[in-house]
Amino acid sequence: MTSTSKTTKRVFGVIAGSAAFGLMLAGCAGDGTDSANEGSGDTLLVGTTDKVTFLDPAGSYDNGSFTVMNQIYPFLMNSVPGSSDVEPDIAESAEYTAPNDYTVVLKDGLTFANGNELTSSDVKFSFDRQLAINDVNGPSVLLGNLDSVEAVDDTTVVFHLKNGNDQTFAQILSSPAAPIVDEEVFSADAVTPDKEIVDGKAFAGQFTISSYDFNNLIEFEANADYDGVLGAASTPTVQLKYYTEAANLKLDVQEGNIDVAYKNLSATDVADLQDNDDVKVEIGPGGEIRYIVFNFNTQPFGASTPEADPAKALAVRQAVANLVDREQIADQVYKGTYLPLYSYVPDGLTGATEVLKDLYGTDGGPDEDKAAAALADAGITTPVTLNLQYNPDHYGESSGDEYALVKSQLEEGGLFTVNLQSTEWVQYSKDRSSDVYPEYQLGWFPDYSDADNYLTPFFTTDNFLANHYDNQEVNDMIVAQATETDPAARTAMIEDIQAAVAADLSTVPLLQGSQVAVTGTNVTGTTLDGSFKFRFGTMSIG
Repeated sequence: MTSTSKTTKRVFGVIAGSAAFGLMLAGCAGDGTDSANEGSGDTLLVGTTDKVTFLDPAGSYDNGSFTVMNQIYPFLMNSVPGSSDVEPDIAESAEYTAPNDYTVVLKDGLTFANGNELTSSDVKFSFDRQLAINDVNGPSVLLGNLDSVEAVDDTTVVFHLKNGNDQTFAQILSSPAAPIVDEEVFSADAVTPDKEIVDGKAFAGQFTISSYDFNNLIEFEANADYDGVLGAASTPTVQLKYYTEAANLKLDVQEGNIDVAYKNLSATDVADLQDNDDVKVEIGPGGEIRYIVFNFNTQPFGASTPEADPAKALAVRQAVANLVDREQIADQVYKGTYLPLYSYVPDGLTGATEVLKDLYGTDGGPDEDKAAAALADAGITTPVTLNLQYNPDHYGESSGDEYALVKSQLEEGGLFTVNLQSTEWVQYSKDRSSDVYPEYQLGWFPDYSDADNYLTPFFTTDNFLANHYDNQEVNDMIVAQATETDPAARTAMIEDIQAAVAADLSTVPLLQGSQVAVTGTNVTGTTLDGSFKFRFGTMSIG
């Protein structure tokens, strides 16, 4: 996930106008073809196709980077494995001391792995730099309600909020915007290079990094000085190996060359591995969603195109929403490991609806007549050309099949001609926020388990999608729900927001997925829970 250079602040009342994994082994090219690296009881080998963008929390907003951050950085609040609820991590206490003041007291004697003291000054520094850097690919979007941070003394920090009674702030302190970093290593006003972070040993989480080869291999060592809610890591050493091809990831886990495969095996591979007695397939609740983003400036009839027309642009989005067949994608491409998604908040979270099923298509299925009528009523000559971009590596190799099927669905009745193209993630994450793609694929791995995390980053002004969507009424509704203390009233507001966004179709949701990990039969402690955070520290080899 990324944000724009004018990042949509998660700002309650002042909105100015956030996801992957990575692993590698020394001496490997990253395709898992070397079987000499089998683990021992002291070393756990994990494999993934998901990549890291930056180790600096201010410079990345994706699941691959955040997975690594969850192992090496401390948080003020965190969720213990098996729970989605947060509690103090390196904090002794955390509570509202006034409606607009959230006060955190740190534990005594905290240090980073380099020996530097970890104090309230580092906490203030960590949040101040997020807002100051406001990186286009960073998570500062989550801190829109943060007015200022005050270091009262060495262990006391007060977060002064713009709007009080923020119902999500404790969760945000466990999110990608909230790792605590060492002010003696990190830059205050620029993203710090990975090498400087690793060389500076600026870690205070459950693990430190002992060896780092970008998107090839990371070696983690248990941090004996970690003093947080997660406790001591079960395994002294973890190696995280990055794969270019999911097929090689599957081969290595089934052959026992790695102990754990997490992200992104294809649905076919998962189904095949479920019949393999040499591995265990673990499936847990997933908050991941997949969707198509429309750039309101560059899509057909968008604001910066020669034929700019907001009504026609909306009709194009409506036609797409009327044509996509989510069930077909879920069944044919993902073999049921993903489910159809008919709104913006996924099923299972408070406030989730299926508003898109009511507004578009027929009972959730495609309706070519409704799509044709939307275009004809707007005076649009068909076929309309869509330049649709997807990513082949970040969300798994099945993305190619997924978007080939989307293309087929949109073209079937002759209403659209789809130019389908793909780009590798490192370039993709830059291009999509720079108006390069008129329509494009994204996925979302939640920062915290609340409906707000599927609304604020997407639909507030200058949102992380960087798609120029701007609806002040939606802005105000999102602001209001985040500080509503009555649960029933807040649920109703969340439902209303989904209805309003569904009318605008800033994005077209497609699917929601599960978490899947494949392990050797001797691996214990794999935890896939509603926090959506994959913890190395719980796993061990029996």
